[in-house]
Amino acid sequence: PGNGGFKIIGGHTDSPNLKVKPRSKRGVNSGCTQLAVECYGGGLWHTWFDRDLGVSGRVLVRNSSGGIYQKLVKIDRAVLRVPNLAIHLQTASEREAFKINKEDHLSPILATEAAKVLTGETENTDTKEKKSEKDGWTEHQEPLLLQVIASELGIDVEDIADFELNLFDTQKAALGGVYSEFVHSARLDNLASCFLAVKGLVEYATEEGLSEDEDISLIAMFDHEEVGSSSATGAGSPIMGDAVKAISAALNSGESNPDLYGATIRRSFVLSVDQAHAIHPNYSGKHEKGHAPKINDGMVIKRNQNQRYATNAITGFLVREIARKSGLPPIQEFVVRNDCGCGSTIGPIISSNTGIRAIDMGCPQLSMHSIRETMGVCDLGNGLALFKSFFKYFREVDESLEQ
Repeated sequence: PGNGGFKIIGGHTDSPNLKVKPRSKRGVNSGCTQLAVECYGGGLWHTWFDRDLGVSGRVLVRNSSGGIYQKLVKIDRAVLRVPNLAIHLQTASEREAFKINKEDHLSPILATEAAKVLTGETENTDTKEKKSEKDGWTEHQEPLLLQVIASELGIDVEDIADFELNLFDTQKAALGGVYSEFVHSARLDNLASCFLAVKGLVEYATEEGLSEDEDISLIAMFDHEEVGSSSATGAGSPIMGDAVKAISAALNSGESNPDLYGATIRRSFVLSVDQAHAIHPNYSGKHEKGHAPKINDGMVIKRNQNQRYATNAITGFLVREIARKSGLPPIQEFVVRNDCGCGSTIGPIISSNTGIRAIDMGCPQLSMHSIRETMGVCDLGNGLALFKSFFKYFREVDESLEQ
């Protein structure tokens, strides 16, 4: 404590998606059984139409002794779909606007009533309710959803006590472009950054060695960034500050020393990694001319003078210098136009909560918040190399600055 600091790579694991509502039963509409879903985050919701959707999440299960345990579930097949309205049934103005009512138009179809007739299941015997057994939860759930979850987990429907479920696109990631230079996938924002952070820490620890490293190298992955980070598992929680304090105290024989802790904070740094906006060839006017990152052309530092990002002159220099020492492509810069709103991420939140210096940066990508996004293959390599170099060279570069 006091001699070293914390070298932290922080990211977020969540992405905009459709979540199943607490009462999933929406009923039958025009012969179709639908699910009640809620929009999470700011998604490009029109991209969710006509996609093969699966269901994943966690399920609370009752055991034979009356206890509750959690199980993860992933139904990786097209059990749900949000169909578009045929062009012939739309007016010219409706086709041009493509306006979506998120409550009425995003309810996915799970099955049809005709299927019950074909299978003879006019009533689902697994979830047939007795009035005396209503528990205030089960009777509000779509029976077919409970049935498919139970089948997937190998449990009885009656054992399901609750769930948190998300819809996802079942199409797998793919390489694209003539030279396979693109990665097309769901949730690149921000699982690409999370993957690179994990891999970077593992490879640094195993290849570079930690014997002479006086700093603590760690990664932190948070939830709920897409909705503001204000949760027990978000970047706005005490998790980061508590972790730094606990580790510092443990390395100081279990004692908490405010002076040593303050010195440790001053020597620490957070690399807040979240995907960045690459310039779109069809909408190049949406980018500020001097700050328009390109795919496969290097990592991107994000800046905003109104503190939507945590980057400043010092933190930006430190990362550019680390990239230079490592022989990586020059770091690109992103700034929004003055007539455009600016997003934010976890960097300012962590920095204001802990006092640790931070920078916001990431890999450039297209179609952010679409159900399917695009980034460059080379940028995966650039990101991994930079993250490893951050763990390796940060202390040397930081000490080269005159305080």
